[in-house]
Amino acid sequence: MDFKIINSTIGKQRSACLVVGIHEAGKLSASAKHLDKISRSFISKLLKKGDIKGKQGETLLLHTLPNCAADRVLLVGCGKEAALNDQQFRKVISAATSALDKIGVKECVNYLGEIKVSERDLPWKIRQMSETTCDALYRFEAMKSKKNQRPAPALKKMSFHIPGTANRSNCRNAAKTGLAIANGMTITKDLGNLPGNICTPTYLANKAKAIAKGNSKLKVSVLDEKQMTALKMGSFLSVTRGSREPAKLITLNYSGGKKGEPPVVLVGKGVTFDSGGVSIKPSPTMDEMKYDMCGAASVLGVMATINELSLPINLIGVVPACENMPDGSASKPGDVVTSMSGQTIEILNTDAEGRLILCDALTYCERFKPAVVIDIATLTGSCVMALGSHATGILGNDDELVSDLLAAGNSSNDRGWQLPLWEEYDEQLKSNFADMANIGGREGGTITAACFLSRFTRAYNWAHLDIAGTAWHSGAKKGGTGRPVPLLTQYILDRCES
Repeated sequence: MDFKIINSTIGKQRSACLVVGIHEAGKLSASAKHLDKISRSFISKLLKKGDIKGKQGETLLLHTLPNCAADRVLLVGCGKEAALNDQQFRKVISAATSALDKIGVKECVNYLGEIKVSERDLPWKIRQMSETTCDALYRFEAMKSKKNQRPAPALKKMSFHIPGTANRSNCRNAAKTGLAIANGMTITKDLGNLPGNICTPTYLANKAKAIAKGNSKLKVSVLDEKQMTALKMGSFLSVTRGSREPAKLITLNYSGGKKGEPPVVLVGKGVTFDSGGVSIKPSPTMDEMKYDMCGAASVLGVMATINELSLPINLIGVVPACENMPDGSASKPGDVVTSMSGQTIEILNTDAEGRLILCDALTYCERFKPAVVIDIATLTGSCVMALGSHATGILGNDDELVSDLLAAGNSSNDRGWQLPLWEEYDEQLKSNFADMANIGGREGGTITAACFLSRFTRAYNWAHLDIAGTAWHSGAKKGGTGRPVPLLTQYILDRCES
């Protein structure tokens, strides 16, 4: 998608389609008022007839509006004239984009940036329009035969109108940032949507190499099981014993900051298919366990976004990737394994495998002498029960880091919610036969999982993002969401600006 910033008189603007907002009760936006004036109240008459009421997400396409140079005008309902909130604004943009997709236009000029959004400025709106437009046009057709594929979106260029008083440079940067985030989200969604027989640990390693190809700032290294054995990653390797797919530990190193400056490290859970192992999952919706590598996918998406924006920061992505399958050599409930840190773990449930691969990856991160470490994982069903599909669960051992992530989520409209990480929950991990158990019972499952991980992060400031509820949609709209790429990118942008 090509996004442009322009300033022009709407009536004289030539385009395949102009996109303008209208409100309920016959209230017109500034651009709609101008079009109504030059067309001799054409739009007002339509509103009086009830052809469109201005409710959020409503659209009406007008052809050859009198005295307008554009071929078409798309009216988009924005609700009441009062300022919209973030989610309402995205809903309006998504509806407009879907309507444009149905029309099949190749380019348009978008005037929806003039719609008021509570406590948000124009660059924020332009970035959200860029992200939301790409998200609404996204479709995953890679696994369909050509005869069953839908036509690719025709829309390739969108120009955002800004008033002459606006800072054009800031608006251009906002559009550029929004597009880079959208591109990173596309990578994340594509990887999540691929089936487990295609998107294997080896596939993830090759994708990381493809992202880094031709860029001197971004380097990739991949450790195999023999090398991980030498590092004594007994916890990680216990998960992959039941699979014929070899495990990989993938590291992406982006050097955009000052030499020697401590890096931000992102760690993404990469279980490319999770059957539950010997503690096998129920059959219904088990197909969705291809999404158990969405933490890894989000790390690759963020690395691609930061690389595209050439941000001045040192950033490392670590992806422990494997399958969790039942086999004669698979781990059994009651087994005890030794982690890279030397701590022993009693495996009471082989379906609590994400923490077993993450703990060794988190220990591995110590060698980078990180500024902060953030892990991202589809870790617990408990988080879905607690927060649904709206907010990512956030926990950590550093209040400032957690606060910064929450702020980044609010700013990017990719929100998180903090859960407590108290010693009382840690007591649930006690084991009679090892240093700890890998589960803490049904109560507070998201928190006890984070307590487990916290035992491997005492050497640095760390936060944990549980994305089990936010990484993908189920049901008729089944598919990856691309979250939390916007949240993490905003966090990194904030660090670059501080």
